[in-house]
Amino acid sequence: MERTAYQVMEHFGTLQGEGYYTGRAAYFIRLSGCDVGCVWCDVKESWDVGAGKSYLLEEIKGLSEGFDFIVLTGGEPAMHDLRALTDMLHKENKFISLETSGCYALNGTVDWYTFSPKKFKKPHPEAYEKADELKVVIYHPSDLAWAEEHAEQVNEQCLLYMQPEWSKKDQLQELIIDFIKRNPRWRLSLQTHKYINIP
Repeated sequence: MERTAYQVMEHFGTLQGEGYYTGRAAYFIRLSGCDVGCVWCDVKESWDVGAGKSYLLEEIKGLSEGFDFIVLTGGEPAMHDLRALTDMLHKENKFISLETSGCYALNGTVDWYTFSPKKFKKPHPEAYEKADELKVVIYHPSDLAWAEEHAEQVNEQCLLYMQPEWSKKDQLQELIIDFIKRNPRWRLSLQTHKYINIP
């Protein structure tokens, strides 16, 4: 195995808290570095490409032992060439879920592509083709129409999720629910890990 290393800000076993795989046991690998800069980002410390520690592939293999569902997140994981990492994880029979803003073309192969577009940086066109789920964080009522603009561009099989931004959930949750009732292709995503206080 080649000795490729990745800068990992943090890694941990938990349950997936959002989207289609909510409630599934998952091992999160949060790669360092992000140049999108969302004002409401939960983990701004991940923006620094030097945050955390450099891990060799062999070390990452050991970290994720016991979990068959791996979430690659960030930061912005697609900033990195993920081919060596995803190849190694697939050889270990892991199912790989990617959480990305879609701003970069993906170098690597994943099993589930969660596309969460941001207003701060335009997505790469391939994100609309690759997306298994479109997860739009709603921070302002105007984001509902913005979400629809993206929904019109994704592939027909893509699942559509709206998720209230955590600090605005009390103000926006009812608005989102009413929207979904009128637009039933959409589903509600909640940050369940925050409600039950797990990573």
